Amino acid sequence: MFSKGEPCDEHGNTLPEGTPPPPRTTADPEDWSPYEDDIQFKTADFLFRIDEMSQTNINYLLELWAWQSMKHGHTGPFSSYKEIYDMIDASSEGDAPWKCMKTTVPHDLPSTAPSWKKKEYEIWFRDPDVVLSNMLANPDFDGEFDTTPYVEVNANGKRRWSDFMSANFAWRQCGAMYVAGILGSDKTTVSVATGDVEYHPFYLSPGNLHNVARRGHRQGVIPIGFFAIPKSDRKYDSDPEFRKFKRQLFHASISAILSPLKAAMKKPVVRRCPDGHFRRVIYDLGPFIADYPEQVMLTGIVQGWCPRCTSLCNKLDPPSGPRRHDLTETLLEQFSGTQLWDEFGIDEDIVPFTCDFPRADIHELISSDLLHQVIKGTFKDHLVTWVGEYLELEHGRTGADKILDEIDRRIAATPLFPGLRRFKQGRRFKQWTGDDSKALMKVYLPAIVGFVPDEMVMCLGAFLDFCYIARRSDFDETTLNDLDAALARFHLHREIFRTTGVREESGFNLPRQHSLVHFRRNIEDFGALNGICSSITESRHITAVKKPWRRSSRFEALGQMLLTNQRLDKLAATKADFISRKMLPPECPPALRDKDEGEDGEPVDVERVLGNVVLARTRDRSYPRNLQDLATHIGIPSLPELTHYFLADQLSPDEEGYIDVEPTITSPISVFHSAAATFYAPSDPSGIRGMRRERIRSTPSWRGTGKRRDCAFVVEDESKPGFRGMSAVRVLLLFSFTYNDTTYPCALVEWFKKVGRSPDKITGMWNVVPECTRNGERLTTVIHLDSVLRAAHLIPVFGRQYLPPHFSHTWSLDVFEAFYVNKYADHHANEICF
Repeated sequence: MFSKGEPCDEHGNTLPEGTPPPPRTTADPEDWSPYEDDIQFKTADFLFRIDEMSQTNINYLLELWAWQSMKHGHTGPFSSYKEIYDMIDASSEGDAPWKCMKTTVPHDLPSTAPSWKKKEYEIWFRDPDVVLSNMLANPDFDGEFDTTPYVEVNANGKRRWSDFMSANFAWRQCGAMYVAGILGSDKTTVSVATGDVEYHPFYLSPGNLHNVARRGHRQGVIPIGFFAIPKSDRKYDSDPEFRKFKRQLFHASISAILSPLKAAMKKPVVRRCPDGHFRRVIYDLGPFIADYPEQVMLTGIVQGWCPRCTSLCNKLDPPSGPRRHDLTETLLEQFSGTQLWDEFGIDEDIVPFTCDFPRADIHELISSDLLHQVIKGTFKDHLVTWVGEYLELEHGRTGADKILDEIDRRIAATPLFPGLRRFKQGRRFKQWTGDDSKALMKVYLPAIVGFVPDEMVMCLGAFLDFCYIARRSDFDETTLNDLDAALARFHLHREIFRTTGVREESGFNLPRQHSLVHFRRNIEDFGALNGICSSITESRHITAVKKPWRRSSRFEALGQMLLTNQRLDKLAATKADFISRKMLPPECPPALRDKDEGEDGEPVDVERVLGNVVLARTRDRSYPRNLQDLATHIGIPSLPELTHYFLADQLSPDEEGYIDVEPTITSPISVFHSAAATFYAPSDPSGIRGMRRERIRSTPSWRGTGKRRDCAFVVEDESKPGFRGMSAVRVLLLFSFTYNDTTYPCALVEWFKKVGRSPDKITGMWNVVPECTRNGERLTTVIHLDSVLRAAHLIPVFGRQYLPPHFSHTWSLDVFEAFYVNKYADHHANEICF
């Protein structure tokens, strides 16, 4: 039975219910120690953490600052960069010093022994207990932290899975306040030019954090180690002994780094939590984030086998029973090393590090990886590659290249959408990143329609449905069933690659693709997978490895990188402490920041209208303020008439726009080039997982590429689910006016109507066509901004015709006759249209 994570005092004695947390510090509210004042701290934080200024430039800036200050009898906040660094080092907040342990070299090695045996390897690490204590005590995580596992049930009585503590793995454990350390490791290269500068960081995050805190660029994921990377001559690359040494060193390093947590895995320890209370804490090992090669090394299996189940490497689907430590030990007793390798995919030389810790089984801890298994693996490496291979088999190399060029032109012709990367040259780039693959997924399907069999399009569509469901932040039983259904459709339709000769008879025994069958179980065990995805550690590589390396002298850089990480941690922890003591204002959450406010630098002259979609704060001053003159200016003579119809409908909504006296609009018209839509994911009706803000733009000139008129979803019937109760419109003008002291935020829009009563059976996306009047012109009306839900993305139905050379994406919404409502534009659009 779980405790409720009851607060206690620092000695572990339970406190009466309602007892407030003890103060974090007895320091005076004006005590900025070790800094003299807020100017010193803000200067150090800006120069070292935010701007990452070089030592030379810091000294130059401080010298200029001192000269200016001396005119008024003062000095600058610091004399040199060294004083700044010493001040940061003097801080005790977030302190977790780095240590080094070294391997030993046997004294009896013969002179002919390979060089890798004679080398002494260094493993740098931090005490994980100290790191976890700092993270647990971080007031920045207050409100984004769970003290006990829980089961969440939605309004329909169905269970929901979201953050780690809402899932089965945490619920199956017992003890005091449960803290599972989520681990992650992945090699990264910092020198792209030479490719020979590699580091292997090891990360830690408490499972109690909400996923949004772990994914954010905060202190939710901390590097606690850098593994040694043994290297030798090429002749040893395939040497079984060298391979065995590298694996054993890897596991021994993890075991040694995590060993300080062992005692607290058996007996609770008292730790302060983000809300300020002390609690009795029991540690445990949680899910391990790693890509497939790292999973192979972690689990001690053979390449090509599954780290989670016992399926044969030549028959991965359907999955077999789970792998377990006890099963492996039984097999080790009964079979030879060769049999274990060939028949069970077990490397007998590897003892996983989890054998050294209570309640830990590495096969159970391996997490699903959205980035490498789904986005980079199944989509980019498999499906996109297979489509290219099919085209070459069907049309020859020359014909395939011609079609691939046309697919690239279609991708480049995709209209703009908030947050959507535009591929100016299609998908022809040399080095794929995870972001490249994510962006291509959003626009790839419509581009291949007509060039590949319908079954192949359906296969891609089923996979994309699976991917977008798997990337959600909240799941219930219905969502998990949808996930299974999408996977079943993907497995059914992928047979087209076998029947067309792209894949051989046994061509789907791919570990990364097979891993999809374990996604449901991992969601039930660990919560939403975007909280334990390798994209988190990949992102952390930038701040923990790549940027510190660039700031180093490049000579014996690791020590400098570790010191940089330590200083960054101290600055972040010190800032969080000052904010909690109300000495600094809290930072505005990124989702609520309006980066486009005041783009033209002019003061706000229109009151912001409250709602889900609101006009920009500043109007564009290049437009006439009179309605008739505005109509002439934008070339739409019917604007005054349409606006009067709109106002009449607003004043008398039950009489179809007819009132006794037609209203006259005399107020100045304000025109805007954008509106901000703020919304939560449909799967998160309570809005507890954060919100998204995006810009809907309507401007005659966008970054020198021509006009930009975004599309949007308009809600027409709230009783119908998804897009069935909506329409798509194109925003031609955003404006507002005042009538009888009421401000009306409006949009002049073109309407699109649905084709059919359901999505297209091949692509799974709704088709729409421009709605026209009797004289063949596109239907245009003025609507209230309250009826707009958020931006929509329309992609042309290209058909079988080829685009002319130099076709511009700005023409697409004008020249094509039919469009797909892109449900892959982002996961919010996917939930709306699913």
